Amino acid sequence: MSERPSVLVAMSGGVDSSVAAALLHEQGYRVRGSHLKLVHLDGVDHGCCGPQAESDARAVAELVGFEFEVVDMSERFSRTVLADFFAEHRAGRTPNPCVRCNERIKFGAFLERADEVGFDVVATGHYVRTWRDVRGRWHLGRGADVSKDQSYVLHMLGQEQLARAMFPVGGQSKAETREHARRMGLPVAGKPDSQEVCFVPGADHGAFLAAHAPDLVRTGGRIEDETGRVLGAHDGTFRFTIGQRRGLGVSTGERRYVLELDPAANRVVVGPGELLARPALTAERVSWVAGEPPEGGRPFEAQVRIRYNGDEVPAVVDPSRGPDAVIVEFRVPQRAIAPGQSIVFYLGEELLGGGRIREALANPVGGSV
Repeated sequence: MSERPSVLVAMSGGVDSSVAAALLHEQGYRVRGSHLKLVHLDGVDHGCCGPQAESDARAVAELVGFEFEVVDMSERFSRTVLADFFAEHRAGRTPNPCVRCNERIKFGAFLERADEVGFDVVATGHYVRTWRDVRGRWHLGRGADVSKDQSYVLHMLGQEQLARAMFPVGGQSKAETREHARRMGLPVAGKPDSQEVCFVPGADHGAFLAAHAPDLVRTGGRIEDETGRVLGAHDGTFRFTIGQRRGLGVSTGERRYVLELDPAANRVVVGPGELLARPALTAERVSWVAGEPPEGGRPFEAQVRIRYNGDEVPAVVDPSRGPDAVIVEFRVPQRAIAPGQSIVFYLGEELLGGGRIREALANPVGGSV
C-alpha cells in the first residue's frame, strides 16, 4: 500500500486508546475515533462504555482534530458477550468476558464496522506488539510494559485480524503513554485505569447476576467439605469460583478454598489449599495465531498462563487431540485451575495461541516432547 492506511480506532475514553488515536493522527494517518456503546443497564455509568467514557473520548477527538463517531453495539454485545457470561455461570464455570468482547466485538463487529465506513485497519489501546516475518506471517507478542501486557486477552487473534490491526501503545510503557497524553494536553492524561468488568457496576458480580439472570438464584444450596460434611448454605453456585477463599460463608477455624462447583446439585465443595493443585488440564476452543499449532501438531514445550494476572509456568502442550483442543501437563502442578478461564501459550516473547479451560485433571497424562 503506497499511502498510509485509514484507521478506525476503538476509543473507550481511557488514556490508552486516546493516546493510540492521537499518536496515529500525529503520524499522519487518517483517523476516526469510534466509541462503542455496549451496555444500557440501570442508567449507571459503566466503566469504558458509559456516558462519562463517551464524553471523554469525544473531548479527545475534538481537541486533537480527528473524526469521531458513537456506534451502538449493545444488541451484538448482549447476544454474544453477555449471553456467554450467563451461560458459563449456569454451567458452573468462571467466564472471561473481556476475552469474549475482544473476540466478538473489537475484532469481530468492529472490523465489520471498518468495512462499512471504508477504513482499512482498526486500532486499539492494547499493550501488545505485532510483527511480520519474511514469509509474510504475522506474530503477536507481549507488550513492552510487562506490568500492562494484554496479550492474554487477545490470544484468539489470527492472521486475518492481525493483518488489519494496529496497537500504537504496545511498544511503550504506561508511563510513556501518560507522558504523551500530557504532552498533547489530553484531558484524560491523569484518568485512572478501569479495574472493573465494564458491565458490572461496583464489581459486584453476584448482585449483577442475581438481577439480570435470576434463574441462577437457587436457595437451599450446600457448602460441603471434601468428605461431604455440610458446612453451610448458599443461594447459587454463581457466587463462587474455583480457588476462592473469601466470602465463603463458613467458619471452621481452618483456611478453606473452593475446590469444586456442582451447579446441577447446587453444591459447592471447599477444602484445604493443597487439594487445589492439579497436574494437567484440557482446553477447548483453541486457536493459533499462526493458523496452526507449532511442531506440526506434535506435543511441545511452552510457558503457559491460566489466568490474566497469573505467572507463566512451564508445561507440555499436546495439540494432537483434535483441531481445536489440547491437553496441557504442567511441569509443576498448578492451583486453582478454573474451567471457563483462558489458558495461553508462549514461546519466549511470542504468544502462540490459547483456548478455554474445559477441565482440570486430577492425574498426570504422561506428556513428553
